[in-house]
Amino acid sequence: MKRDARIKAMQILYTCDFQNIGIDEALEVEEEKDELAIDLAKFCFEHLSQIDELISNTLTHYTIDRLNLVDKAIIRLAVSELLMKKEPHQVIINEALEITKLYTDLGDHKAVSFNNRLLDNIHKKLQG
Repeated sequence: MKRDARIKAMQILYTCDFQNIGIDEALEVEEEKDELAIDLAKFCFEHLSQIDELISNTLTHYTIDRLNLVDKAIIRLAVSELLMKKEPHQVIINEALEITKLYTDLGDHKAVSFNNRLLDNIHKKLQG
């Protein structure tokens, strides 16, 4: 399923950030090889500077360094998918929000709200 691949890709991106390692190193320790997850993570990692710049330029009164690592991985993955344009933006953003609910939301919906607003603003920027 695509959500499982997205979750796995997010975990790979998190590992890269948490351990300060490259994508190849992170993939070496992966026991279960999910080709879609690997493709998503690699695309994101290859375009990381562009993705981080887009995130940074969209954040207001906040910096990318203040994002917790899991949310940062979720947002990076969603932005990379928005750049790929293989899925409708509504699907990409909704999937990111569902993953946020599973991994970082504390029940107050603040993480979901924050990520939703940020991803919606990034999508608008990409539309020009």
